[in-house]
Amino acid sequence: MTATEPHADSEAALRRRGLRLAYATIGWNVVECVIAVGAGAAAGSIALVGFGLDSAVEVGSASVIVWQFRAEQRHGVDERRERSALRLIAVSFFLLAAYVGVQSVLDLLGAGEAATSTVGIALAAVSLVVMPALAVMKRRTGTALGSRTLVADAAETFLCTYLSAVLLIGLLLNATVGWWWADPVAALVIAGLAVKEGREAWKGEDCC
Repeated sequence: MTATEPHADSEAALRRRGLRLAYATIGWNVVECVIAVGAGAAAGSIALVGFGLDSAVEVGSASVIVWQFRAEQRHGVDERRERSALRLIAVSFFLLAAYVGVQSVLDLLGAGEAATSTVGIALAAVSLVVMPALAVMKRRTGTALGSRTLVADAAETFLCTYLSAVLLIGLLLNATVGWWWADPVAALVIAGLAVKEGREAWKGEDCC
């Protein structure tokens, strides 16, 4: 066995772990997206719909990881491919921020009240448990592997954690004290965080 083989084995194991985490992220976020968008549409909650769309963005981001890692398994590491992957992740952040931001302002100007969503509250609470665990594992794996793309994807998962907390606070305030404006304000916070992470991904910076 040569001196380089253990390192190669370790790198291959990290890539396999990164792929497993990406698939787990896709699976969870598909479920999260369907529930959040459905519950948000029923309650008229832009924050909940925005949260569901962020889950769709997270699916896209994790899919970029799958594409990149599978390409690297066949062709090796390519700096241009990694840069393209980071740009794709950044664009997904910006699209999310644009939709949520515009809709939130329209809701505030039109005083659109969101109804109480028990399903949304439960989903946000569960997400606060699931997403941090996925984010930490992806960040550790990406750092060990030296993959800026996986670290950026971890940032998107961390963002989903922040969104879960913001969403939960907004939904609870709306449900308990009738602060209807808490919902679009929470959504604006979501949009701001998305812009921040998108800029960092576009520049290729280490996020989180």
